[in-house]
Amino acid sequence: VHAAPRGAVLWVHGFIDYFFQRHVAERFAMEGYAFYALDLRKHGRSLRPHQHPNFCKNIAEYYPDITRSIDVIGEPVLLTGHSTGGLISAMYAHEGPHRERVRALWLNSPFFDWNLPDWRRAQMHMAAALGRFFPYLNDPKATLPDYTQALLDQGWEFDTTLKPVPGFPVYYGWLGAIADAHGKVHRGLDVRCPVLSMHSDEADIVLDWRHIARWSRSLGPEVTVMAFPGAMHDVTLSRPEIREEVFRQLFAWAERAVMSPA
Repeated sequence: VHAAPRGAVLWVHGFIDYFFQRHVAERFAMEGYAFYALDLRKHGRSLRPHQHPNFCKNIAEYYPDITRSIDVIGEPVLLTGHSTGGLISAMYAHEGPHRERVRALWLNSPFFDWNLPDWRRAQMHMAAALGRFFPYLNDPKATLPDYTQALLDQGWEFDTTLKPVPGFPVYYGWLGAIADAHGKVHRGLDVRCPVLSMHSDEADIVLDWRHIARWSRSLGPEVTVMAFPGAMHDVTLSRPEIREEVFRQLFAWAERAVMSPA
């Protein structure tokens, strides 16, 4: 591993997702960071034919993936998570085995609450409860194709066998795992490193930005929340002028949070 002047970054993707944002890696490298991305178990390039895609019973199942990545990188990291990866990364920074090696945490539209009307939320909680006993029960049409199709329509290229437009089945056991993690975030975490949480507005058709703005502030004592109206759910996939502002704010924050002496 070659040391970069500004240190290392580890990217954790979202649900029904994998790392394909090459322009992000190139931008970090241009700014002097060593960039690494992780495809979590049962996601993306890590998914094996016999596995249930994107399934877990507890998000702590992903902690060894992050721990091993930090070990391989060999130095403390700026940990970054998008959507469900933001939830996982926040929980890791709170209680993961190498949490002391997370220098800072950048959250890109983290998934901290369900974007559902009350009646659907009640259904989801019933399914999550059922999933504790029958984890592989699933809804094959729970994810809408709109967001992934919008990315393709805007010219972003990715492998649709790893990130299919119709999505993968949503397993009830996974719903329980996410509900448990949401509960911990809502009760408040103790993330000791600097945190930057970014969100869009109504242009995010996946999550409710109000949830992100609210619950990000429960993570720890040093949290910065930034809004980027008109941004995509993954703010780094927004149109060029928004994307450039995201990078500008991100690297200015990182200069203060990561590079300043402890």
